[in-house]
Amino acid sequence: MIDLATIVSLELIQNLQNAKSKDCLFGILNETLTPMGARLLRSNILQPSTEVSKLNTRYDAVEELSSNEGMFFALTVIPTKPSFLFAEQSINNVIMLKTFLCSPRNYDPVQTILKETLNDDVRYQTSALDLRNHRTYAVKAGVNNLLDVARQTYKEANDDVSELCSRLTGNVYIRRCYQRLRLTCIEEYNIPLDLRFESGRHYYFRVKSTDLPGVVLPDIFINVYRKKAYVEFQTLDLVKMNQKITDSHNEVVSMSDRSIQELIDNARSQISSLFRISEAVALLDMIAAFSYLHTMQDYVRPEITDTLAIKAGRHPIREKIHSTKYIPNDVYASSQSRFQIITGCNMSGKSTYIRSLALMAVMAQIGSSVPAQYASFAIVHQLFARVSTDDNQATNVSTFSTEMREVAFILRNVDSKSMVIIDELGRGTASADGLAISIAIAEALLETHALVWFTTHFHDLPRIMEHRSGVINLHLAVDMSDPRSKITMLYKIVDGYVQEQHYGLALARIFSLPPYLIQVAEEVSSHLALAAQNRAKSPAIISLAKRRRLLLTLGEQLMHAHKGTMEDEALREWLLRLQREFTLRMTDIEAETESNIGDGETSPEPRETEESQEDHEHMEAVSQVSRESLPIIPIDPTSNLKRPRGSASYSFGNSELLLNIDSGKLDTTHSCTSNE
Repeated sequence: MIDLATIVSLELIQNLQNAKSKDCLFGILNETLTPMGARLLRSNILQPSTEVSKLNTRYDAVEELSSNEGMFFALTVIPTKPSFLFAEQSINNVIMLKTFLCSPRNYDPVQTILKETLNDDVRYQTSALDLRNHRTYAVKAGVNNLLDVARQTYKEANDDVSELCSRLTGNVYIRRCYQRLRLTCIEEYNIPLDLRFESGRHYYFRVKSTDLPGVVLPDIFINVYRKKAYVEFQTLDLVKMNQKITDSHNEVVSMSDRSIQELIDNARSQISSLFRISEAVALLDMIAAFSYLHTMQDYVRPEITDTLAIKAGRHPIREKIHSTKYIPNDVYASSQSRFQIITGCNMSGKSTYIRSLALMAVMAQIGSSVPAQYASFAIVHQLFARVSTDDNQATNVSTFSTEMREVAFILRNVDSKSMVIIDELGRGTASADGLAISIAIAEALLETHALVWFTTHFHDLPRIMEHRSGVINLHLAVDMSDPRSKITMLYKIVDGYVQEQHYGLALARIFSLPPYLIQVAEEVSSHLALAAQNRAKSPAIISLAKRRRLLLTLGEQLMHAHKGTMEDEALREWLLRLQREFTLRMTDIEAETESNIGDGETSPEPRETEESQEDHEHMEAVSQVSRESLPIIPIDPTSNLKRPRGSASYSFGNSELLLNIDSGKLDTTHSCTSNE
């Protein structure tokens, strides 16, 4: 499933800046030759397949066509049909059906119906005169006697044209089974010319301009059209003959249409077979388009596995626009690295990087090759993207409101088989609120076990999430060796979160903001950084962060143990060992904190802020609830250990861990002693 917001933001069907532009995924892939092939491609992009067998079959077909040049070009000879009147179109359709219908045994009934009415040698043609003649003689002689009489009149009218040409010249011949009369000389006027035909004017004469140097055309020639290389004209007799031919042709078409409609009614009994043929042609057209891209572009056949791994992956749309400048990147995501936080300075390529992953996933799941040197994909059942940052003026919705609505939709529908990309969530509100919301949403997405790529400018987010299971930090590298003169975007993904500071100021300097503004901004930034550094050096704050991290790790370990299948004896030993390790590590943290305060490594502990006071009150409240309303279950080596049901808390040293077990789902909330 791909929702509408994702379709629009990823430019799957239409370019955001220019609706007529082909710079979208559909425009890149649409090398189809038939309308039904294009419709099938569009449908597949909007609803990619999740069937591994179907995708592997398509990959095989793409490789077969790519390696067999003769077969590939043989598929491109189907002509484009012109537009005609309804009666003529009906005749054209059955001629095309007879011409292009395959001949497997399943379609013999359709061919039998066609042979009963149509001439054996009739074929669909593209030139106007050929098509008119084949349309006139499409129905077999003897099917309709009046039709045979009308066709005789048509033949006689065309013979009259031949006689007219004979009077003007003695050299007349027929070319490619239709009457084309070449007049090499005109006894009366000595002007070499050709007899031509087109659907609008019908028969007319044409002569090269170089053959008429200073020659004035006689009055017998009318309807003169002078072009750069040719002069075209008719005679009055030729115009009359054209009208006679047109009238007889219309009569033939009218009578033929009655027979053709009977033929169509009989063919409708085999409509299911014809639909299957149409679907097969559309699929073949789409596969041929994929083969063309596989051959002409540096694309590779993807593999379907349980892991997403891409070597030198590229953004298919941006690569087309910047073919010589695009820098590829590697990607790896598994259950142990399912939540990837991407940081980096502005314009470093974060959005392009995560969009390219989603686009390549869509390409892989429609059967296409992907722009990479190697690609392996896990089947994704749902794709979500929160990357747009525009206000919606029509519905009076702000950027932040749009973000929250789209994220709420994602959280309601995401599961372990989903792929989610989120680009700089929380920018539309205050920094503190944006960070808090980003952390909460990141935690919620992490619990779903979906594949998530989360770009952010909040530097605290990767630091807070880095020790969670399944989370890895990445960033887009830049070169800031001399931030006052130049900042170079490397567009390469590397491990860890971004370390460069003040890259916003560096970019502002590049874009020629007034120097005094840059100076003021640098001074304010330095004061803010110093204040944050002093807060971070507080032993109490450092100790609190370490304790929280230790408790979160313990909670995850207990969750895995509860969901595991260890025997009671093994589980008892594991819990005892876990208790000892936790107690020792917590003791070390407390000892280190007391030592730092005693040695005076830092300035006196700063006054408690409103935020830390709220944290302290919250933890005290949770601790009080766990002590008053829940039993303490000590780990006794001699007890008969059972996995608890309902609610309970485990005691580890001076701390307690509150475990709520509801319908098999284990949630963790840590509580701390009052001095924590």
